[in-house]
This record gives sequence, structure tokens and C-alpha cells, in this order.
Amino acid sequence: MKTLLTTLHSKYIHASLALPCLAAYCAEDCGEILIKEFSANEPKEALLAQIAACHADVVCFSVYLWNRTLTFELVECLKRINPQMRIVLGGPEVSFEESGFFIRYPVDALICGEGERPLRHLLLAWSAEEQPQFLPGLRTPFLPEDRGWSLLETLDDIPSPFLAGLVDVNRGLVYYESSRGCPYTCSFCMSALDEKVRSYSFDRIKTDLKFLIDQKIPLIKFVDRTFNYHSQRTRDIFSYIVEKNRSSQFHFEIGAHLLDQKTLQLLESVPEGTFQFEIGVQSTLPQTLNRVGRKASLEKLAENVRYLREKTTIHLHLDLIAGLPGESYAQCLDSLDWTADLGADHLQIEPVKLLPGAPLRLEAPRWGIVYDPNPPYTILKSADMEFDDLERLRGIGRLFDLLINSDRFSFLMSGLKEHFSRLSLVLDDIDQYWREKDLYHQSRSLRDLYLTVDRYLLERFSGDRLAALREFLARDYARHERVVSGSAPDFFDTRLTEKEASAVRQRVKAELSSIDREGKVQYFAAVFYQLADSPGRTIMIFIYTAKTASGLRVEEVRLKL
Repeated sequence: MKTLLTTLHSKYIHASLALPCLAAYCAEDCGEILIKEFSANEPKEALLAQIAACHADVVCFSVYLWNRTLTFELVECLKRINPQMRIVLGGPEVSFEESGFFIRYPVDALICGEGERPLRHLLLAWSAEEQPQFLPGLRTPFLPEDRGWSLLETLDDIPSPFLAGLVDVNRGLVYYESSRGCPYTCSFCMSALDEKVRSYSFDRIKTDLKFLIDQKIPLIKFVDRTFNYHSQRTRDIFSYIVEKNRSSQFHFEIGAHLLDQKTLQLLESVPEGTFQFEIGVQSTLPQTLNRVGRKASLEKLAENVRYLREKTTIHLHLDLIAGLPGESYAQCLDSLDWTADLGADHLQIEPVKLLPGAPLRLEAPRWGIVYDPNPPYTILKSADMEFDDLERLRGIGRLFDLLINSDRFSFLMSGLKEHFSRLSLVLDDIDQYWREKDLYHQSRSLRDLYLTVDRYLLERFSGDRLAALREFLARDYARHERVVSGSAPDFFDTRLTEKEASAVRQRVKAELSSIDREGKVQYFAAVFYQLADSPGRTIMIFIYTAKTASGLRVEEVRLKL
């Protein structure tokens, strides 16, 4: 019997971890097992042809919210091409289906929850030309009822898919799990259903990590829901990585409030560019956190995030969720301000998704939540927020990416925040402008984005305030986009006197003598009047050095005559 394990990724760079783990656990006992991974962005006809060309007896799809619709379309076509082909679906998108599912779709089995034991049980039965007996986590047209899941007691029972050569390590990104389950019960998260945290042994983790480190994988992303649930275990893994790592970067989802002093001190020794932490804040409103069952000290979270910012080089990514019960639009803006003030490298705010199986989905009527019944199940309105409020927050999230997370408007955003007093009010005002001009539906180059922001400034401000903000914008632009004399945007003042122009040339010549001129060097000069540390007419010279390896390097030189 030949079995194909497959899935449709949202991006090509993604590589499956679930399929290799399933293949490793089923091993040779279940017949020939083949893994094929595709992208949901490929044409359906091309996907269908590639899957059919495998001539598998059994095709198993790993189903997620980004591929559910397309996967079901492929299933229907495959069954029409070959009615004898057996179709198995697993993954979070099909783990909570009603018993009538098998009437609606031509599927031979569902794997619900953790898949290793149920899939092996199923394939062994089919290999012996038998119908599988009952096992939690396995549902068939003959056993359609949901009767729980089958969880592995010992994760080391799964042979390493990495050492077995089952994981594609050539995409630049590898997912890795060192544990399953989560000790927390946040109602918006499916991990709330599996409170029993199980870890691979430290020896197994070390063996896998050494293999990945030796392969020089650019990014190794831990998928543990709360990686640092156990302090000593966390320190052991961190220490091993720091000791053995060569050139890889590691991403962890952590509970910042759980970091103790020993762990924080250890993190001070992590080399720059090695660790990324994703930290869920979600909301700063106590009543909202209580309603979703999130038990985490915001005070401790803030204290530890500030410690990480001040004493480590770890890249920090903070998350907020809009639309949680009890939080209004204005209160969500309060959460945004509080979180932004922690000074992380990246902040993301997105509307809550009512995922299948998540407790919040079952509680939606209680909180007046209405959500899209189709993937990705995004909230549409609630007792606390109308659809328009959520759309404004969605827009603010996009603006945060464009203007703040990109780090391309740091001077301007600082100036705007000083004017509005709160960052959220800055973004709220820009969002209003973006909607007035219907800008969310247009893609634009970086130069066009700066020009669009300049038009916003011209409409909203005047006098000295406008002049100062346009100078901030000019400085941001010159630091991130090479400015060519003669084609500079008009928020630059390029009117230099002959004496100033001569002084600029002399200064540039002197600077170039001390610059590594391996690549192409260019410069641009403009007049600034309102530099905080250099008031009055000041010539700012931007020297651009282009290098193949490091991209564009910009050096600022000031000249005051």
C-alpha cells in the first residue's frame, strides 16, 4: 500500500513538521509512505495533476485554515478521478467536525487532534485489508462520532524526522517542537484543549538541535505554545544553543511573565541576531483577560520586556488581539499605547479569530460575538465593538507595519507622537486619512509611500509644525532610500549657497578618504533648520555606500557654516 502525506502551505518557504513526524512514527510497518508539500498559491489544476501522478492508494491531507477550501476541492476531484483512492484528512481544521461530515464529503477517515497513533492504527488496518477498530482520535464513516483524542505519553516514541531525512531543510526555515501542550487555558487558543504539557527528553532535543545547527539552517522556529513553561528546562536548551550554535537564528513563543532572574541573566549572553521572542500581550484590560482565562501578570511581563530591551540583543515581537470580550475600540487603543511603550522591535495587532475547537467559539453568543463562518473565522462584531471599529483596528495594524515596524519613519512618528501625545491617536488620525483617500486598496513603492505620508502632513498641519514634521520625514527618507540630486521629493530643501555647496564637496572628499570604498559611493545634501541637537540652518550630508553583501549603508554628516 502506498500512502501520500501532503499539505498546502501558505508560502513556499514553509516546511511541514507534522507530516515528517507522522511518517517517522508510522515507519515501514504501514507500507510505502511518500511526503509531498505544495503551496496553496499554485493553480488547482497543477496541484491535482501532481497529486494524482503519485498514484497513491491513500492520500492524507494536513488541513489548516489557509488551505481548507482548496483541500476540499482537491479531495472531490481526486475521488472522481479514482473512486478507489482513500482520502484521510487531519489537522486543526478538521478535528472538530460534526458526525454528518462524512455525508457531505467523500472522505474515508478523519484524524482528530494528535495524529501519530490514530494514523498508524488506520494504515496498519488498511494494509491488512481490514476495517480499523475504535481508537480515540480516529473517525470513519463506520465510526463517525467524536470520542476524544489519542495523546502520546512519551514524545521520544516518535523517531527523529530530522535524522531520518524526512524534513526539507533547504527552504531557509525549519519548524521544531520540543514540547506539546500548554499550561494555560486562553479561550481564543486551541491549545487551551491540551493543558498537559509533554516534553521530548533533553537528550533527544540536543540531538535534533545539533543536527539542525550543523546544517546551518538560517531560521529554526520553535512551535512550542509556551516554550518557557519550565525554567530549568528553558535554561538548559538556551545554554545548549548558545554553546553549539554556528550561524542559525532561533524563534521562540514565550510567556515573558515567566522569565526568572537566572534566565534573564543567561539571556544577556546570547549573541546579537541569535534569538527572537514572540510574546503575547493580547490585551491590557483586566476584565478582558479574566473573561478569556488568561492568567499572566502584566506588571511582570512589562518588567521583563524592559529588562530584555535594556540588557539583551534579543529581537522582541509583541502581539495584541482586537475584539476580545469586554474591550471597546478606545480600550483597545489604550492596550496599544501601553504595549508600544514597552519599546519592542515589532508589535502586531490583529482581530481575534474564532478557531474551530477554541472555547471562545463556543462562548461567542455569550459575548455577543459574530464571526465569519468561513476560514479564517475572523470576528465581525461583538457586544463591545461594531464592524467599523474592528476595521479601523485592522487598518491601524497595517499602518503599524508600514510606519513603525518597518523602522522607516522613526523620526516622523516620534514627532507625531509628541504632537498627539499618544501613538494610538497618531495612527487613528492617519487611518482616517487612509480611508478618506481609499489608500488601503493600493500597493505602492517605498518612494510613493513617503510621498503619500507627505500629502497627509500637508493636509493635516501648517506653519512651523508642518515644517518640522516634513524635516523629520525627509530625514527618514534619506536614511532608507538613496536620494538623487535633481529628483529629490519636495519635502527636502536643496537650496544651498555656492559657499555651502563648495563646503559640502570638500567635506565629502574628506569623508570618502576614510570610508571603505569597496562599493559604489554617492552623496546627497539638504538644508535642515529644526534638528533637535543642531538648531538653525544646518547642512545634512547623506553618504551612500552600496555593498553587495550588506546592501545600502548610509552615513550622516552635518555641516554648519
